[in-house]
Amino acid sequence: MQNPAQTPSPVQRLLSLDVVRGITIAFMIMVNNNGGPGSWHFMNHAVWNGLTPTDLVFPTFVFVVGVSVVFAFEARLARGATRAELARHTVQRAAVLVLLGIVVNSFPLFELPHMRFYGVLQRIAVCYLVVGLFYLWDQRAWTKVAALAVSLVGYWVLVRWVPIPGVGLPGRDVPFMDMTQNLVSWIDRHVFPYHLYLNAPDHNVRDPEGLLSDLPAIGTALMGILAGLWLRTQKTIAEKTAGLAGAAIVSLALGYLWSLEFPLNKNMWTSSFVLVAGGYSLLLLTLCYWAVEQKGWRKGWTYVWIVFGSNAIGAYMFSELLPSALWNIHLVSNGKHETGITYIFAHVFAHIPNPGWAAFSYSVTFTAVCFIPVWILYRKKIFLKV
Repeated sequence: MQNPAQTPSPVQRLLSLDVVRGITIAFMIMVNNNGGPGSWHFMNHAVWNGLTPTDLVFPTFVFVVGVSVVFAFEARLARGATRAELARHTVQRAAVLVLLGIVVNSFPLFELPHMRFYGVLQRIAVCYLVVGLFYLWDQRAWTKVAALAVSLVGYWVLVRWVPIPGVGLPGRDVPFMDMTQNLVSWIDRHVFPYHLYLNAPDHNVRDPEGLLSDLPAIGTALMGILAGLWLRTQKTIAEKTAGLAGAAIVSLALGYLWSLEFPLNKNMWTSSFVLVAGGYSLLLLTLCYWAVEQKGWRKGWTYVWIVFGSNAIGAYMFSELLPSALWNIHLVSNGKHETGITYIFAHVFAHIPNPGWAAFSYSVTFTAVCFIPVWILYRKKIFLKV
């Protein structure tokens, strides 16, 4: 006989998850358009090893994808969809996300010789595809825990103990976690030479969303799956909140401990980074779940985040295509050639004396501009589905 406490609860939309998604996509837009060199430290990624709040944005979105898979798939299954139909849609959606990612990377020139094939949407597509199909095949929590352990430990073994062809063993022949001489970058340079994030016609370096680092990124999505499974049990709301908080503390402790051996690194998406970033993602979900579901604080403050979260991919694409368009607008001001972005910054935000506040004002204003199209879609009840 099944334990009633482990029986999944009826499928219903989780408002707190929409709020988390909205906060994440809004902050992602802000840090991706942070106002340039004058921006504060926390609005920039760590150069290599280390962690800033900016480094937490992308993994939080991947984590939310995992949570969303549980609720979205169960809702469709409850409406009569078959697992085969969901699997087909999962593959199709992943393929569309990859194509959209290439468009974002290449707009507006689409130069094939150095077109970047990796990217943010591409990584989301890979994680969504793998955990989505895995969840359709098996809904048990322990298999997700096992897969998470395999992905994180397996990645550490590959990066730490597998010799880099032509270079040698990390930690002996080359520094462990060297910025360019590591297995992750070596694979990317051979899979997509001269199509990487850090590349130029005369050199070929690395990509922060490369092939091998998809393995631990899938682990991030699996943590989201586990959170989603927990939230669908018949535990009380208070018990679910406590469980999320406990999981966050354990994940943070394990991640920071592991970072003593395997440093926190968003570029390589290290296993310790997965646990630490996942811990902070769980903390954010805990706070929003406590506020919205447990305390019932649903009015007012949630509106902006729900609007952003309702069309998250659309908001992200608009925020990436708009700067590309502005960079390709050329203006002449006082005899000096400027792009659209540099012109706007120089004639509006540069008048703010403090560089940090000038950059932050630009970032907030840009995010507000990106809010407008998703707000119009929300008002018209149009929700873009991939």
